[in-house]
Amino acid sequence: MSNLDPRIARVTERIAARSRDSRQAYLDLMDREGDRHADRNAVLPCSNLAHGFAAAGEDKESIAFRRGPNIGIITAYNDTISAHQPYGRYPEPMKLYAREIGATAQVAGATPAMCDGVTQGADGMELSLFSRDVIALAAAVGLSHAMYDAVALLGICDKIVPGLLIGALRFGHLPALFVPSGPMPSGIANKEKQRVRQLYAEGKATRDELLESESKSYHSPGTCTFYGTANSNQMMMELMGLHIPGAAFVPPDTPLRRELTRAAVHRLAAMGRDGNDYRPLARLVDEKAIVNAAVGLLATGGSTNHAIHIPAFARAAGVLIDWQDMAELSRAVPLLCRVYPNGSGDVNHFHAAGGIGFVVRELSGAGLIHDDVVTVSEGGMGDYAKEPVLKDEKLCWTPSPDSPGDEAMLGSVAKPFMADGGMRLVEGNLGRACFKTSAVEPERWTIEAPCRVFETQEAVARAFAAGELDRDVIVVVRFQGPRANGMPELHKLTPPLGVLQDRGYKVALVTDGRMSGASGKVPAAIHVTPEALADADGNWGPLAFLRDGDVVRLSAEEGTLATTADLAGREPFPAPVPAQGMGRELFAMFRANAGGAEQGGSSMLELAGL
Repeated sequence: MSNLDPRIARVTERIAARSRDSRQAYLDLMDREGDRHADRNAVLPCSNLAHGFAAAGEDKESIAFRRGPNIGIITAYNDTISAHQPYGRYPEPMKLYAREIGATAQVAGATPAMCDGVTQGADGMELSLFSRDVIALAAAVGLSHAMYDAVALLGICDKIVPGLLIGALRFGHLPALFVPSGPMPSGIANKEKQRVRQLYAEGKATRDELLESESKSYHSPGTCTFYGTANSNQMMMELMGLHIPGAAFVPPDTPLRRELTRAAVHRLAAMGRDGNDYRPLARLVDEKAIVNAAVGLLATGGSTNHAIHIPAFARAAGVLIDWQDMAELSRAVPLLCRVYPNGSGDVNHFHAAGGIGFVVRELSGAGLIHDDVVTVSEGGMGDYAKEPVLKDEKLCWTPSPDSPGDEAMLGSVAKPFMADGGMRLVEGNLGRACFKTSAVEPERWTIEAPCRVFETQEAVARAFAAGELDRDVIVVVRFQGPRANGMPELHKLTPPLGVLQDRGYKVALVTDGRMSGASGKVPAAIHVTPEALADADGNWGPLAFLRDGDVVRLSAEEGTLATTADLAGREPFPAPVPAQGMGRELFAMFRANAGGAEQGGSSMLELAGL
């Protein structure tokens, strides 16, 4: 690509060099798997095949004699998660769409799908990060039947898209794409929702008032409309070319949404090994696609969770990316979007203002993404700079707008909201961590203050309620890493810390836990690695040695996360006993074998040697 920004090229080249052996080993495996399973009738004995299509009804004969490609559907349907509730109706029409072109489709398997919004601050959140590994394993179980020529992935939310992608990549000899369902309609204004949350944190709003406010925000089928991890997932799948172009933010149960799903099925059938347009997933997800995902995340101010997810799903494709790579990309990529919680409007407003199509065109025109990636769309990345529309009931694409429809929400490369992507690497004698500056006012990018150390977010809430934090303070919440308790999100800390900040105090958070795309305005060093809990060799993370009153300096400007205290010679603070209940004890194996946050926080990838 001749106009590629040299900074983007440099990071991509470094990733490719670092990944050379692991990437080649992955591609060699996928080539062998593709050759072995090119003809399922030659691989599977008749009894196995008969079991596989016994319940396929009118599709039996086509599957039995390979008269067309058979698409395996991996679904994360449940009707507790609003984003996934529409998927309950997807398989039957997808089978009809397949028959239109001489193909077939079967639900190959289902994966669990938990909602961080439901489990936030509750015991179940300690299962959240490792649910990604479970989802990947469940997808692999479904695809292990070896009955399929392509894969349709039905998933949207936080750990679900990364988990499905990790699982599908281990079957990367097959074509695959994601089929989204779209966001719910906008609810109450986001500032009003934030206002009520802070009032509740201060004891000035009742639980009934809070519940009424939240119910007006999350109120119907579809993805939650703030720009958190779920919607960042959708953006990344577009930037990686794994969606039908423009599919991310079209509302559920609309004619356009149905036609995009039909197009996804038809495209999967066309990309099979037996045709003349074979596009296996393994060849689509390479170092350039991974860089595009990271650039999109930075340009749009997406979820910090992806500082963990991108390294994880990249590893599944043999690509090794770290936080230094992401920090350097951030310095090259301007912030083009202000979507709640980094702005006032939600993803529906973002989509209406020009959305991903406008962002892709801006990034491409400035040489900030790789245009030469292979995508599921025949026209390549250029197709993702267009918008899907229906004309005379036929799906087609039109160019994205020349200028944003809302300049408070969408900027251009020539006139961005910030000169960089707002994700900084901070490091020092307390470890390495991520700091999302795009959600924080610049005057708060450096905080130095005595720390107050906690082992749970509940203890923080009690100290806040007792007035113990009414001062300049850096709140440290440790023993929240993958090995300690599964690395839950600590999003419920944002309202009380936001209150302290609004009272005029200098406040920051330092934690080896996660926040999210909804973390908001409080400066935070998150995903601190190494985590506080000792690793398998008995090495404790620096946070385990901090004590109340130690002065901590956090600076996104300097890239600093350090204490002036002398930690040498101190004993580590005793780690809490792992909690039981809500199934947490069943995940002990995942915790014990988990890798560090910068490597993706996975036990499955560590044990697989990836």
